[in-house]
Amino acid sequence: MTLVTHHRALITGASRGIGKATAIAFAKAGVDLVLVSRSQSDLDQVAAEAAALGVDVQTCAIDLSLLDQIKPQLTALVQQFPIEILVNNAGTAYTGTLLETSLSDWQQVMTLNLTSVFQCMQAVLPGMRDQQQGTIINIASIAGYQAFPGWGAYNVSKAGLIALSKTLAAEERAHGIRVVTLCPGSVNTPLWDIETVHVDFDRSRMLTPETVAQTIVHAALLPPGAVIEELTVMPSAGAL
Repeated sequence: MTLVTHHRALITGASRGIGKATAIAFAKAGVDLVLVSRSQSDLDQVAAEAAALGVDVQTCAIDLSLLDQIKPQLTALVQQFPIEILVNNAGTAYTGTLLETSLSDWQQVMTLNLTSVFQCMQAVLPGMRDQQQGTIINIASIAGYQAFPGWGAYNVSKAGLIALSKTLAAEERAHGIRVVTLCPGSVNTPLWDIETVHVDFDRSRMLTPETVAQTIVHAALLPPGAVIEELTVMPSAGAL
């Protein structure tokens, strides 16, 4: 058994939004980082900002929509840089009624929001079991519990992620691995600007990425004898 003496966190979707804010928050807490996203140039910018805070930062450009590449790439990465904390943050959003949602769009949402998380967890779990400790934080959504009309594929993907997290927690508890399900309400991130989302909300009333990041870091750095298994963080203005 290999004991972890220093924290290192792997964050997916680390180049912007919640992922970027979480990387900076972990760096301020002295946690070394492995940052994953599609864009190497965007990752390099975040890495430079985090490294300036005095932590070691590694980056890896991975397209999480290419499911067969996730596990081998991450497995090789974590063998080189053992991970104690995994933050599954990457994902997508989609608006449209269930009747109007194409099969390809449906599958893309499930791929990015659910199946890619499954593959990331499978890559990291063996090392965590070897260490007999680790924390996996899955960023779900209030939409996993509250069915918002016109968000069907997204609702289902996040509900599935909540179930995945609960199952993993039950299976890995005996191995010293903690699993946290974080369900934020609306967060002001670039996700609202992607071409598959067609809504017009007052984003000034939403949570900031930095607020969510503080919650993630707090959950990750609890003493090993405690775990926040599930946490909902809402804007004070409500779900919007």
